[in-house]
Amino acid sequence: MTFRLKLYQRYLMRETFAAVVLVLVAFLVIFSFFNAINELRDVGQNGRQLWHAMVFVLLGLPGLVYELIPIATLIGTLYALSTLARHSEITVLRASGLATSQLLMSLFRVAVLLALFTFVVGESLVPFTERLGQEMRLKVMSRVIAQRGFETGLWVKDGRSFINISEATHDSLKKIRIYDFDPGNALKSVTEAESATFEPGTGWLLSGVVKTILEGEKARVERHETGRWYSAVNPELLSVLMVTPERMSLFGLLNYTQHLSENRQTTERYEIAIWKKLIYPLATFVMVALALPFGYSHNRVGGVSLKIFAGVMLGILYYALNGLFSNLGVINAWPPFASAAAPSALFLLAAVSMMWWVERR
Repeated sequence: MTFRLKLYQRYLMRETFAAVVLVLVAFLVIFSFFNAINELRDVGQNGRQLWHAMVFVLLGLPGLVYELIPIATLIGTLYALSTLARHSEITVLRASGLATSQLLMSLFRVAVLLALFTFVVGESLVPFTERLGQEMRLKVMSRVIAQRGFETGLWVKDGRSFINISEATHDSLKKIRIYDFDPGNALKSVTEAESATFEPGTGWLLSGVVKTILEGEKARVERHETGRWYSAVNPELLSVLMVTPERMSLFGLLNYTQHLSENRQTTERYEIAIWKKLIYPLATFVMVALALPFGYSHNRVGGVSLKIFAGVMLGILYYALNGLFSNLGVINAWPPFASAAAPSALFLLAAVSMMWWVERR
């Protein structure tokens, strides 16, 4: 009997995994098609060519995979279980002594593989391809990294210094102002530079430097063709601005959050992103648990098409709640863990309630 159950488990895992992969590929084709249409609109403008558009679409695939895996897991598991139920295979499995917990454990094995895959993609491929894609856009379109919504440019705090950068490209800075304050929070000096280039080991090389030093009620101005600027701000830190927190690696998030914390800046958005990076792969477990009760409904509650439609709606709802709770957490200063875990917790509660209802029938 034990051997037969293992065969059933392999069969369930194979059917479920194949359905999830099929749904994921279908989603990737659909979303890539719309992304390609969006990119083709800009071909011929600002030096963009057809191959640029295709490369941008390809570089966006890992991000799509990362975002769509939980939804594909839900819909794929729904499809696999609904197909098995339509052929009365679920009924046969239960009649042969397969308990709900055993069936759930078989599905959890698929969820483990998908969760590991989600984590690996989110940690290795997504940050790299997102940054590479943004760097290519900057080179092609000659745009700045980001201005954080300020017309005066990008502002960064480093210790007792406030740095204003008008333009930050992928490899250099332009029109920099560095405001240095003393321990008494009095302005000590203002350094202006036309441009800056980072040199590993020696910091930033400034060009066209004008430094205004405040000495009591007097001020003196020093002019230099070049100068050195040693700061914790480096290209790696600035590259964070090219990728949204949700697309950053866990290591990058931790480093940037530490930098913000050391400079007494708000870190809620990045702390929420850290917890989401840890919790998001676990959503595959919630999705297979949520899909399981549909496999017991046979055709009395509706056909496969209706269940797939329900899966799509639930997937959209999860995606929307995931973004909603992150924004609400930042606005209302909710605990980062609660903001990141709330959507999965709600769906897990729904899954447990549905399984309890199915078992009582």
